[in-house]
Amino acid sequence: MSRILVRNARLVNEGKVFDADVLVAHGRIEKIAGSIDGLNTPVEIDAQGRWLVPGMIDDQVHFREPGAAHKGSMASESRAAVAGGITSFMDMPNTNPATLTLAALDDKKARAAASSAANYGFHFGVSKDNLETVARLDPQQVAGVKVFMGASTGDMLVDDPVVLERLFACVPTVLLAHCEHTPSILHNEARYREQFGDFIPPAMHPLIRDAQACWRSSSLAVALANRFGTRLHVLHLTTAKELELFQPGPLASKLITAEVCAHHLLFDDSDYARLGNLIKCNPAIKTRTDRDALRQALLSGRIDVIGTDHAPHTLAEKNRPYASAPSGLPLVQHALPALFELVDEGVLPITQLVRKTSHAVADLFAIHERGYLREGYWADLALIERLAEPRPVNLDPVLAHCQWTPFQHHRLRHRVTTTIVSGQLAWHDQKLNAHCQGLPLAFNAQRR
Repeated sequence: MSRILVRNARLVNEGKVFDADVLVAHGRIEKIAGSIDGLNTPVEIDAQGRWLVPGMIDDQVHFREPGAAHKGSMASESRAAVAGGITSFMDMPNTNPATLTLAALDDKKARAAASSAANYGFHFGVSKDNLETVARLDPQQVAGVKVFMGASTGDMLVDDPVVLERLFACVPTVLLAHCEHTPSILHNEARYREQFGDFIPPAMHPLIRDAQACWRSSSLAVALANRFGTRLHVLHLTTAKELELFQPGPLASKLITAEVCAHHLLFDDSDYARLGNLIKCNPAIKTRTDRDALRQALLSGRIDVIGTDHAPHTLAEKNRPYASAPSGLPLVQHALPALFELVDEGVLPITQLVRKTSHAVADLFAIHERGYLREGYWADLALIERLAEPRPVNLDPVLAHCQWTPFQHHRLRHRVTTTIVSGQLAWHDQKLNAHCQGLPLAFNAQRR
């Protein structure tokens, strides 16, 4: 890990924006000062007034390893992530095999240690048969525990009320919930099949996976968490109605928190006409009214963090008819630059964007010494340039293994010029460092 000096940067950290130099040494931030002189550093970067922010910590990704190498891997998707300013990720358990055992968890950690360019953590999965294992988990060994309360199949769908009550009562760490009510979805789908047969238009997706299906499940999750005192984190909110379930205010005072994903802030149901299955995801992208309410909830504090839910599929899979096209989008390379568009548009102050993508994620999951620009903390940094003219996304290669992005026709005014991961130069001047190796995230013991 070489010493790196970043000069003339505009730092965004803990609600403040200020000009400073940053010295990185031995993987950590050694010094932050107005000017750092008299050093002979192997790597010196003149930021030229660009934003320097703590790298995004993505609390929800599906990097597809093991089990779906044709869609992605920890190597490919982590490299796309660092190119997009994401320095750490937490991977979901619905792989093949699913992360339902300690052996499967250890296998994923070993795979990441061998190939991930970003720092990594893993969520443990829940089935109706592994509650004893979940109850005995060491909170320092997992990012969180993920439950699919709907919209899943096989061993990872947990919708039995008795099993859910046992889970909410025994889970030893943060419980993350995907909330959609499967019977409602199936009922809606049957109605549209009667109308369209096997050729349901993709624009029907938010009507099939509608606001009521989300509400019925998320309200149940919140009720269970209140009943059992569970530390609950509800993933990827999509509706204005669900926001009623969450309290505004600082994260530190909450037992129940919420996440919104980049695509639910940046797209709405009018985009199905142009993108079709390319923006098919679960839960669905909904109305512009819902999108605007989600944006406002970031400001009020009803929503605590922003993630991506990066979930790549091949274009061939996405080009199938709606009913057989899989749900999920590849997002890690472009999510943070696209979110900076909200700053330019006056939707979200830059200090709030950094809080929701870095500070709050580190606090929520009690990640040790990451998520902030602080002396002594790990050096996970992203340098963001505001371009003189918006740049078409399709001019640059897509690094995700699937090689497409829902932003392909967008013009973005921001790009990541440098990403530093645990003190290593991971991405600089549009080039990857093939030797960058992310580290395991450390989670503090007292987290529930």
